[in-house]
Amino acid sequence: MQSGNPALAPEVETVAELRELYRAAEARAARLRLLSTNGRQLTLAEAATLEPILQGCADRLGYFLGRRGGTVQGADTPGLPIPGPGSDGGIVGSLVIEGLTRLDDVADAEDREAVRLQLEMIGATIDRIERQRELQERETRLEFVVGRLFSAQEEERRRVSHELHDGVAQTATALARLLEGAGSATDRAKLAAIARNLVGELRGVIRGLRPTVLDDLGLEAALRALAEPLEAEGFTVQVSIASDVARWPTHVETALYRVAQEALANVRKHAGGPCAVSLELSARANEAAPFLRIADQGSGRRTVADAAAPHFGIDVMRERMASIGGTLDWQSRPGGGVTVLATFPKVA
Repeated sequence: MQSGNPALAPEVETVAELRELYRAAEARAARLRLLSTNGRQLTLAEAATLEPILQGCADRLGYFLGRRGGTVQGADTPGLPIPGPGSDGGIVGSLVIEGLTRLDDVADAEDREAVRLQLEMIGATIDRIERQRELQERETRLEFVVGRLFSAQEEERRRVSHELHDGVAQTATALARLLEGAGSATDRAKLAAIARNLVGELRGVIRGLRPTVLDDLGLEAALRALAEPLEAEGFTVQVSIASDVARWPTHVETALYRVAQEALANVRKHAGGPCAVSLELSARANEAAPFLRIADQGSGRRTVADAAAPHFGIDVMRERMASIGGTLDWQSRPGGGVTVLATFPKVA
């Protein structure tokens, strides 16, 4: 007659085997608990809570492996690399646990697999939060740009309203009164002169709203037209256009034209009198980045705040360049003079 419990034979025959099975079951339960706890915490992570949650996950991983906790550091820190999601996600961080610099340092195969899964979960969470931060930053910048553009639009409407009221409206009023009492040839000559002035004022307002030369002849002609009033005032303006593109999309030409218009307006207001001015547009196919540069040799000492005009200041010029994917840099020289450099992507 065979002794012992038949339910344990022949699979389990010794107490040592029972203990081994028990330890294996405990280890599996610990792995599941670790994955469950850390996974739940990582799922709840937001930008404001990411760091403490990562610290908690690193500590639990360290304790699980018999160490005194752990930390999540930058990708350049020696430790277990934390991969980003996807096959080409790159390394987004490093899990620093004493005595571990690679996964193979974890002796148990199942523990090693659990740690690998944890690293992937941490990497996916870091990547998710970074993307959220980038999206929030873009939304914040967009709100700022839209707000400034609306402000600039209102300022421009106010300017047009004042010009119509103070110039065109008053001229039209004077014309109406003369019409009421016109009779002599002298009166008619005065009426004709006033009418011509009125037409000129209206054309000036229209040009301020939208330069017809830009629509009809393109950016090069429009930039050269901007230089003419300065030259009439005694400035020496050198215009250099080097472009392989005959016509660009309307929004690109408009942005560059408005930047040049504002930069030249600032020269007129702040340069301290007639001086040498250069306007350069360079957009050749072999250049790394096209650019528009306006520089003056004026004697006026200026700051960015001084250059901000009532309608389109430095910030709005930067926003115009940002709207076409470009940038704007404003530099003032110690002895006077300013350089405005607008760079933008190549236009197909």
